[in-house]
Amino acid sequence: MGGRTANIILSLGLLALLSGCGQDKAEPKQHSRVFVQTVQPADFAAAVTLTGDIQARVQTDLSFRVGGKIIQRSVDVGDRVSARQVLARLDPKDLQTNVDSAQAQVVAEQARVKQTAAAFVRQEKLLPKGYTSRSEYDSAQAALRSSQSALAAAQAQLANAREQLGYTALVADAPGIITARQAEVGQVVQATVPIFSLARDGERDAVFNVYESLLVEPPPDAPITVSLLDNPSIKAVGKVREVTPAVAANTGTVQVKIALQALPKGMQLGSVVSATANGPAKASIELPWAALTKDLSEPAVWLIDDDGKAQLHKVTVARYLTGKVIISDGLKGGEKVVVAGGQLLHPGMVVEIAQPPDQAQAQGVQP
Repeated sequence: MGGRTANIILSLGLLALLSGCGQDKAEPKQHSRVFVQTVQPADFAAAVTLTGDIQARVQTDLSFRVGGKIIQRSVDVGDRVSARQVLARLDPKDLQTNVDSAQAQVVAEQARVKQTAAAFVRQEKLLPKGYTSRSEYDSAQAALRSSQSALAAAQAQLANAREQLGYTALVADAPGIITARQAEVGQVVQATVPIFSLARDGERDAVFNVYESLLVEPPPDAPITVSLLDNPSIKAVGKVREVTPAVAANTGTVQVKIALQALPKGMQLGSVVSATANGPAKASIELPWAALTKDLSEPAVWLIDDDGKAQLHKVTVARYLTGKVIISDGLKGGEKVVVAGGQLLHPGMVVEIAQPPDQAQAQGVQP
């Protein structure tokens, strides 16, 4: 009887346990917690800092006007030269021979002119007396004129030979500084091949190589401050004077020249300088780095719709800055963008929007 009673009690306990398990409710599903930012467009002006150097407004490549062998070089890179200063010389032997030959030709033609002139004078005296014919007179006159023309040609040839001889000396056409040398003593050079580069005295430009993508808008006409890279306290002010129309094939950049009003002490030709310019302001949206993801290979962000679901949305990034990105297209303003906790999201997923006390906490929260 006692064993039967124990079995009944055990059975009732099992029934109570099973009935209790059946009454338990399933716990609600947990949603991913994210932090969002309601975006609003604001004007953004990109600041671009570039490094360049100081160059002369006028730079000239100096070359010989005749070919030959260099026998003398009087200056080197960095030397200051004056106008009409001799910079280098060619071997003049061949050209001196041309001068001597032209000189001999002139002497020969002068003798011929003297001879034909005497013959014409005789014919001129004999013709009135009838001792010569008209045809002989005309022949003497033609011979004189021919010899005179030949003398003039020989004299011109001599002048040209002397001028060519003078071209064996390479002279500076203006005062300035030698910035490059492309030939050395003993080298045989052709006419017009650059031997020196001369930076003329006068106005100076700050020259920068800028990527074309940074010049979508025309450069502003506002003054630009240029500072010495080694000593930023040394500054000069100028305006954009020229932007090259073609992109350099080897660097993909265009050259921007800033005309400087005056160079301060310590800033000189060849100095390395930097300049910062702000582009035109555009309506853009600023987001933290954590908000940016990608849709396949294109930039995108997660948006939270009115139903609390996550949707992937493509955007266009204008600038990547430290800790943030500037969105130029894809967002109009008023959208809720996930700025933290979007690592495990997928399209259509219902999320829980958390409200961080500050942005620092929002960056540190994980879903």
